[in-house]
Amino acid sequence: MSAPNIQGFHHVAYRCRDAKETVEFYNGILGMDFQLAIAEDHVPSTGAYDPYMHIFLDAGNDNVLAFFELPEQPAMDRDHNTPEWVQHIAMRVDSLDVLLQTKAYLEENGIEVLGPTHHGIFKSIYFFDPNGHRLELAADIGTPEQMKQLHDVAPAMLKEWSETKKAPRHAAWLHEKIKKES
Repeated sequence: MSAPNIQGFHHVAYRCRDAKETVEFYNGILGMDFQLAIAEDHVPSTGAYDPYMHIFLDAGNDNVLAFFELPEQPAMDRDHNTPEWVQHIAMRVDSLDVLLQTKAYLEENGIEVLGPTHHGIFKSIYFFDPNGHRLELAADIGTPEQMKQLHDVAPAMLKEWSETKKAPRHAAWLHEKIKKES
């Protein structure tokens, strides 16, 4: 038996407070096509009674972002043991110019935006959707050589982190690059 040949994400699902408001934000503000909705009173995998609306939005390149509205469950909340900046949905944009134009567009629509933040191999902006989910839009700026360097040191970095829980320095050049460009 061998590992599966993963072809990408079929969809990634999160909870939302209001399906209509969520579609209006992702479709109207971010331009994502509202693909379909599924609504049931019983959960297909468990048979449990739990009415839901499941909405699917096209995030490009066969990637789908989905949400569940669960009106009979307790109000949704975030994981308070995890910092707000950790859990987020990151989506790619074509270029740094598009990223900066999108920041201006979001701000014109009353959305508070943080960034752009320089991550060495990409720059990104951050903002929240109506459900409180943190969103990131990222524009890649890394070279193929930089990506290969990071790929090559990833196992050693993980090993060192696992043993020490201290940030390994195998890719310190990435942060030095950011300082030079600042």
